[in-house]
Amino acid sequence: MPGRITVVTAVHAPSARFLPEAHKSLCEQWLPDGWEWDWVIQEDGATDAVRPYVPDDERVSFRQGRPGGPGIARTIALAHADGEYVKVLDADDQLPPGTLARDLAALEADRTIGWTTSRVLDLLPDGTTAGFPGDPDEGPVERGAVLSFWRENGFRAQVHPATLFVRRDLLTALGGWMALPASEDTGLLLALNAVSRGWFSAEVGLLYRKWEGQATGQASHVDPAERQARMAVSEARARALADFGWTYPAGG
Repeated sequence: MPGRITVVTAVHAPSARFLPEAHKSLCEQWLPDGWEWDWVIQEDGATDAVRPYVPDDERVSFRQGRPGGPGIARTIALAHADGEYVKVLDADDQLPPGTLARDLAALEADRTIGWTTSRVLDLLPDGTTAGFPGDPDEGPVERGAVLSFWRENGFRAQVHPATLFVRRDLLTALGGWMALPASEDTGLLLALNAVSRGWFSAEVGLLYRKWEGQATGQASHVDPAERQARMAVSEARARALADFGWTYPAGG
């Protein structure tokens, strides 16, 4: 049986129109012999607005469910993720060519690394891209480094959770994404780094679309009371995991 990477995407009606572009970016990936990808698209809800944009590709599956936010949608999609690895791809984003191969190579080369992230460029409405300073050097991200940086820099991680590529067994052991209305991917990243080393690739691994309908651009995303609560529970989870001493790999 070939090795498999399962790409997981949560989608809602406003972002569905970007699915064909995300699919095109997946089709432009290359993988080493013996590896393949499949794409699990999970609608956060059950409308008639998403299915028309789902690509006609035997590697793509589409399911719906009651709405609960992107973290819930991604986590329920794990029921259909049978690859050794899981790659996150938001519906409105794109993977530059070579991304999956680099992610895979990093984890196949070192069994002590549980996850990877990579450099991000913003994809602006006019089609241009923009980077931003502050990326770490390429290489390992040691346990606890993400939480320390996040606490010291206004709850901003030095690596982007939307670029995550992770061992499926590690992801499921941590329960998937956090049940939060937002920042559910940052909460997962903090938990992953609490129990395992990661890897950062300095090559661009994501085009992160900026548009008026994205969830992170809504006023509710920066509501002070909710934001404080999200940050508090994410930090508490990461610190508890570190204190318990459970690690990946076991005994590491």
